Amino acid sequence: MENGSGKVIDKSFVFSLDIINLYKKLILNSETVISKQLLRSATSIGANINEAQAASSKKDFLNKMIIASKEARESDYWLKLLSQSKFVEMDYSIYLNEVEEIIKILTAIVKSTKRSLSIE
Repeated sequence: MENGSGKVIDKSFVFSLDIINLYKKLILNSETVISKQLLRSATSIGANINEAQAASSKKDFLNKMIIASKEARESDYWLKLLSQSKFVEMDYSIYLNEVEEIIKILTAIVKSTKRSLSIE
């Protein structure tokens, strides 16, 4: 397990729960397309981070963390789209802040893992 993995495991789990609750609110407001995309990408972050913990090699670990990072960036995109489209007016800032923190942690993990593997 690379430095920071424990923290990001917990953060990604809490984020998934928060997004599940947001998804329920969005569905009640008849938003079914973007919210479904967000639910998939947001819950995939933690799934990939957890899968990385059982990686068969450092390179496998790195690949799973890269996928988690991509899913976090996709989640950020969907949240920004929801926020700025104002289709369902609510404050999305807490979710945007959460995903930005996750992205920063994952970026640091990916960079340090690449350094340890001498990959740039």
